[in-house]
Formats: sequence, C-alpha cells, structure tokens
Amino acid sequence: MSQAAAQRLEAFLERVPYVRFLGMRAELAGDEMTAILPFAPHLIGNVALPALHGGVIGAFMEMTALAQLSLAQPERRVPKTIDITIEYLRPARAQVSFARATLRKVGRRVANVQVECWQESRAQPVAGMTGHFLLRSPA
Repeated sequence: MSQAAAQRLEAFLERVPYVRFLGMRAELAGDEMTAILPFAPHLIGNVALPALHGGVIGAFMEMTALAQLSLAQPERRVPKTIDITIEYLRPARAQVSFARATLRKVGRRVANVQVECWQESRAQPVAGMTGHFLLRSPA
C-alpha cells in the first residue's frame, strides 16, 4: 500500500487509547495488513498457564478489524461496532500474537469483517472473530 495508507493506519492506532494500552502495532505488506500484539505481563489473564486474557485477544481482533476498515474507507469516521462473535480455539500463550482481518462485505452502511488471530503458526489460530460494523459518514 502507499505511504498515505501507512500514515492513515498509524493515525488510527495512535487515536485509540486501548490500542496504546495493548501495545498493538501493525505492518503493511502490499495490500495486506498484519496486526501485532507484543507480549506484556499486564496482558496475562491466567497466571497458571500463563495465557493472555480472553478480553485482550477479543479487543485485539476488534481493533484489527477497525484498523482494516480505516484503510479501506479512509474518508469515513471510525466505524461503530454493532456486534462481534469470538471463537476461542486454544489458549493464547505469553508470547507475541498476530491477526489479519478480511473484509467479507462492505456495504453503504454496514461492514462484515472476519479476523483470525494466531501466535506461532497461522495454521493453528488461537481465536477467530466475526463482526458487523456500522459505517459512519465522513466527519
């Protein structure tokens, strides 16, 4: 993607306080965005395993979907979440996590987005998400 797309993505990530709390960042390679969640001790939910908190994984995937939408619809304001469904597939260990969003359908008012989250191998996702987002008119 272009330098302008990278700047829009960075602006989105800086604008959302929870993204900063998570330490989330994103990388662009061609037309694909990969979100990255570096491990931090404050993200642990289960100290016995240790594993990341499920809410952290869910929020990471939601922010990934919103970031992808901000790239696809740069003229619009940040979409509002209508609903999300999360499938927790295995424990997210205390290590770096990755996510990618797929825009399944972007209509005039609503977008359907799917996100997958993995750690060591994309073939073994730790969680998946389907979300619907209300697209808002330009500011």
